[in-house]
Amino acid sequence: MEEVKTLQLSFRNDEGRAVTFSIANPVEPLVPQEVEDAMDLIITKNIFATTGGDIVEKVSSRLISRGVSNAVYY
Repeated sequence: MEEVKTLQLSFRNDEGRAVTFSIANPVEPLVPQEVEDAMDLIITKNIFATTGGDIVEKVSSRLISRGVSNAVYY
């Protein structure tokens, strides 16, 4: 079974709607301050556009780990 990890960064935009970015296979070990700094940079530099306006607030970040196995190999 292969372990797959994803870093999810969650924000709110001008309209108060949730915006989530998922980063596959993040470099580990994750350093909490570096994750927070990256989230701050996304907000201050207005790096991503959303249909609900600018990203204005950090909500959370989390590392998701799941096991993946193929049922059938071809």
